[in-house]
Amino acid sequence: GQVLVRVHATSINPLDYQVRRGDYPDLVQLPAITGHDVSGVVEEVGPGVTNFSPGDEVWYTPQIFDGPGSYAEYHVAAESIIGKKPASLSHLEAASLSLVGGTVWEALIERAALRVGESILIHGGAGGVGHVAIQLAKAMGARVFTTVREANFEFARSLGADVVIDYKKEDYVDAIMRETGGRGVDVVFDTIGGNTLSRSPDTLAQLGRVVTIVDIAQPQNVIEAWGKNASYHFVFTRQNRGKLDELSALIERGQL
Repeated sequence: GQVLVRVHATSINPLDYQVRRGDYPDLVQLPAITGHDVSGVVEEVGPGVTNFSPGDEVWYTPQIFDGPGSYAEYHVAAESIIGKKPASLSHLEAASLSLVGGTVWEALIERAALRVGESILIHGGAGGVGHVAIQLAKAMGARVFTTVREANFEFARSLGADVVIDYKKEDYVDAIMRETGGRGVDVVFDTIGGNTLSRSPDTLAQLGRVVTIVDIAQPQNVIEAWGKNASYHFVFTRQNRGKLDELSALIERGQL
């Protein structure tokens, strides 16, 4: 069933300006209503809806490239992609997290299958996606390495990063190998792309996993990845309530 939501807050993501500048002409015909985060209140529910009632506070990411976005007073979405908004978050806070949080959950938990005691390198740990990834990785019990500018060292540490690398002053491959005794990390989460992605296999342990949320506009270091028995995962996030409910539980426990 479908749910009509009065939008209280939305946000601006890179995906939004990419759509506006015409990056996806085959998927989005302009002019179009963009917007990929919703925090709001249920106004009406359609036939068959059982999990929501008018007045419920909800959050979600609209189906990407499938219908109007969230830059509107009201939005209609399938019940299956909507979650109950965490009570501890304002609408503004929730609207800043649904797409980013869902992306990070899919990347680290569903695709990389990050486990307790494993190690992960998060490229761009001070960014919109990266800073959530640090918190989620710590909540999962991982040892977290991240690359940031020197000005963001304390911010990254405050989120729980165990080892913070200034990528401007030190080669991150050398730093990872030094800090892991030459073993490498189990998972690399890339939010940067380009040369950062292509060099990521150099930091991996055997059977390591590389997960990226950016496109691959240049050749990748597949020989090095092959030698590590590595796997690659390319994430263009999917929408479902399960991820939002898992994130809500972490938020209410103070882990995000």
